[in-house]
Order: sequence, then structure tokens, then C-alpha cells
Amino acid sequence: MAAEPEVTTMSEKGQVVIPQSIRKELGIKPKTKFLVYGRGDMVIMKKLELPDLKKEWEEIFKLMDKKELKISEKEVQKEIEEVRKAAR
Repeated sequence: MAAEPEVTTMSEKGQVVIPQSIRKELGIKPKTKFLVYGRGDMVIMKKLELPDLKKEWEEIFKLMDKKELKISEKEVQKEIEEVRKAAR
């Protein structure tokens, strides 16, 4: 974190400039998303780290390609029957 607090001003449109030193330190670039909290006289912003969905889907497809997720129709029917019995 920055050694000293920095001062910024809100525009008439409600925009606040995050000082360059803080943007650089935290790797904040245009279009970065934030969670914003208000408490008492404080406004707290936390950089929102979104998961890499493309990477997650690629992993799922790799598993499917390896047929590690192979489930037979018979297994699906058995599972459906068990759920229906439990619901009675």
C-alpha cells in the first residue's frame, strides 16, 4: 500500500480519480470492476477479481474429451429412480 494517504475529489457526475501510484501498485486498469461498500463516513472499494471462465470451461472439456466424465444412460436412469423413491 501507499506509504502516505492520497487526496482525491469527486466530480459532479460522482466520479472519483484513484491516484496513479495506487492504480500502479494494485494493477488497476481501465474497466477494472470494484465492489463498493459504504459504512459511516467511509467508502471502501475492493478490486473485483473475476474467475477465468474460459480456462475453467477448457478444463471441463479436457475431462470430457478424456471420457473421464462418461456416464451411461443406465446410470442416469438409476439415479433418477433413486431420487424419485426418496421424494415419495
